[in-house]
Amino acid sequence: MKISLVYHVFIVFVVFFGLHFSAISNASANPRYASIILEESSGKILFSRNADKQLRPASLTKIMTLYLMFEALQQKKVTMDTRMKVSRVAASRSPSKLYLKSGHTITVKNAILALVTKSANDVATVVAEHLGGGSEREFARKMTRKAKSLGMSRTIFRNASGLPHSSQYSTARDMARLGMAVRRDFPQYFHYFSRTQFNWNGRKFKNHNRLLKIFRGTDGIKTGYTNAAGFNLVATAERNGVRLIGVVFGGKTGRSRDKHMVSILDKQFKRVKPIQVKRLPTTSLPAPRPIEILQATAKSVPVPVRAPVSAPSRPAKAPLSLATTTLLPRILDAPPQQWSIQVGSFSRRISAHKAAISARRTAGTVLTRRPAQLSLVVQGQIPLWRVQFRKLDEGEARAACAALFSAGSACIALPDDILAETS
Repeated sequence: MKISLVYHVFIVFVVFFGLHFSAISNASANPRYASIILEESSGKILFSRNADKQLRPASLTKIMTLYLMFEALQQKKVTMDTRMKVSRVAASRSPSKLYLKSGHTITVKNAILALVTKSANDVATVVAEHLGGGSEREFARKMTRKAKSLGMSRTIFRNASGLPHSSQYSTARDMARLGMAVRRDFPQYFHYFSRTQFNWNGRKFKNHNRLLKIFRGTDGIKTGYTNAAGFNLVATAERNGVRLIGVVFGGKTGRSRDKHMVSILDKQFKRVKPIQVKRLPTTSLPAPRPIEILQATAKSVPVPVRAPVSAPSRPAKAPLSLATTTLLPRILDAPPQQWSIQVGSFSRRISAHKAAISARRTAGTVLTRRPAQLSLVVQGQIPLWRVQFRKLDEGEARAACAALFSAGSACIALPDDILAETS
């Protein structure tokens, strides 16, 4: 009887601790694994595993390459039709590639599409050499500097493609920040990440991001793979006004990576409540200055509001009710030499108002006498209040953003003619 009891206790011990150690083993079986899910509007972390562990980014690197390309487009250093020359070095890059030939050229637009869909390494080098003064190494330095300015503190880039390099690494958290930055800073170009295919010289290349087809609400952004990194993915998806961004590093296969991303995104969508946008009555805020109508499109209903400053230089216009739903014609186009900054979008008008005050305080003398403009826009059927400061020169806009970045605040600077296209 005693022997039988001891035997059963032994069995229980073995089973329990065997399972325990097995669980530990499984958790550490994949040292390349990391993940994170963020809610975009708040930046709240909903799920994370090893989010700050430095790992190989693989072709997620190309998201930064594209960020700098979008920046060059925004600054009008290139156009979509600009032709970039293919060097011997670029042509020699290993697959995935378009098999570009040395001496040939490729347009900026085709380069963007090739990076998003095919993840072409030869194209990444072409972009790097074109924007880096002929040097991919110099371009990689620019990538790293930009990463630091975006808060990607644990990221170092050594090339534009993500091809293996011993000192090139990033984290799940940093890549989530990059994904959010691309959407925030370049909304006019983000749609390229949702392209499902790219036609080149009679060949059709499909986007490697399968979530665009298998997970409802997905609209970007990029996959990555090397032997050292495993299968990586950054993805954004929106449901019921809630937008999540997810990152997975180190998948053992592309299919298992996608399955895992779908699982963690789906769980968080079920947990997060849809955004409930409340329109505040104008009486809840101090009486605003007269409102100037800038422009409106089918996707936006801007209602810019002047913050308390000295008398405006042009005659005041009649106030516009927040309840107005009629689309307004384009009646003002800011001159190209003028710049603006945008410091955020908010679901509540009062939050936007506070952000404008905080930005003016943080940026100091640059924004002291500049009007803050609050614009009501609609994104994905969700009304948001956008905060902008306009009528700056380029130096003032960049100085203001630099001050805001230093304080940990978001800021984008761009010419008013480009801003008008994206409003």
